[in-house]
Amino acid sequence: MIPRYTRPEMAKIWEPENKYQKWLDIEIMACEAWAKRGEIPRKSLAVIKKKAKFDVKRIDEIEKTVRHDVIAFLTSVAEKVGPDSRFIHKGLTSSDILDTALALQMKEAAQLIIKDTKDLMAVLKTNAYKYKKIPQMGRSHGIHAEPVTPGLKFALWYDEIKRNLARMETARENVSYGKLSGPVGTFSSVPPYIEKYVCRKLGLKPDAVSTQIIQRDRHAEFMNTLALIAASVEKIALEIRHLQRTEVLEMEEPFEKGQKGSSAMPHKRNPVGSENLCGLARVVRSNAMAAMENIALWHERDISHSSVERIIIPDSAILVDYMLVRLTGILRGIQVYPERMMENINKSYGLYNSQRVLLRLIEKGMSREGAYRLVQGTAMQSWSKKKDFKELLKDDKEVKRFLPGAEIEKLFDLSYYLRNVDYIFKRVFKKGKTN
Repeated sequence: MIPRYTRPEMAKIWEPENKYQKWLDIEIMACEAWAKRGEIPRKSLAVIKKKAKFDVKRIDEIEKTVRHDVIAFLTSVAEKVGPDSRFIHKGLTSSDILDTALALQMKEAAQLIIKDTKDLMAVLKTNAYKYKKIPQMGRSHGIHAEPVTPGLKFALWYDEIKRNLARMETARENVSYGKLSGPVGTFSSVPPYIEKYVCRKLGLKPDAVSTQIIQRDRHAEFMNTLALIAASVEKIALEIRHLQRTEVLEMEEPFEKGQKGSSAMPHKRNPVGSENLCGLARVVRSNAMAAMENIALWHERDISHSSVERIIIPDSAILVDYMLVRLTGILRGIQVYPERMMENINKSYGLYNSQRVLLRLIEKGMSREGAYRLVQGTAMQSWSKKKDFKELLKDDKEVKRFLPGAEIEKLFDLSYYLRNVDYIFKRVFKKGKTN
């Protein structure tokens, strides 16, 4: 089943009609190359180009008997072409067609994912600037740390997705290789010219050396890149889920008109989109592991990889396309609640200033150990007594020996924590082809 957020173009890449058309294109181009060498009559080439067609239902019917997809395909085409079909598939082995066509499919899928990635980056950049200076509590281990901004979160995600863009562009190049070198890759039955001619027409590069197949490290790189993209999507979705919890509620994914969150509890507004994305990332990761397992095959090849990648490559490409499009939609409509962020900042009694107090006491002459003991002790009092950290510091006799009240007051300036946001943004959004 194709998920509803998937682009129709992505689904079409993996449909049988598109796959068989690519097989046919490759076979016809190979015939053209043979004809240029004078080894297929020009009249026969004309007949092949005019009559060569396939029928998906007929291929399925033939395959039930022959149990070989490429033979079933070639038989279906031969039924359309007639006697001149004897020149089709001249000197080739099945993997010449399968692997070269798969390279085209992965290249096309990569191009769509690159577009999806750029669309996501555009939304992340917009949100980064929109929420650039809004204070938000930063958390480590889920516990209040020091203030950040939602804009910094979006900038962080943008920078990571930009790395994924570069990875996918590299993976696209590394899967864009064709192979028409015969049974074990030695060109024993087909001259190198045929491979060069076909690959050039298809916009692929001939693989420098192959066996009966293109080596599967190329496919594993593609699949691992998809897994990295899925992991980044999950990272963003997981953060949204945490920030949407009732106790936090600083961000919330869109809740559309007419949407319902629970069959039992009408009040529920659940982060179902983000949860969905987190779950799908697990599938893409597991598929990447299967792609790694496909690298090692017996001798010049076996077919243990074939059944696996007929599932994992289309599924992962479709899922990552779905995930990127859906996340882009979520972030385009994300609800951000600055007032709630400030409420949550104030829930920890100003304790996020503990490091500033610690460092100032050290500057004033206290040992680090002594300053840490003093600040930590006061901080624990603030937690246990639910009292303002700043006021407890002002009342502490030992602290007052080093820091007057006015100086303590200055240490609790929230804007201090955000003073380098512009600097970070300049580094992230420096001018370049993706900005």
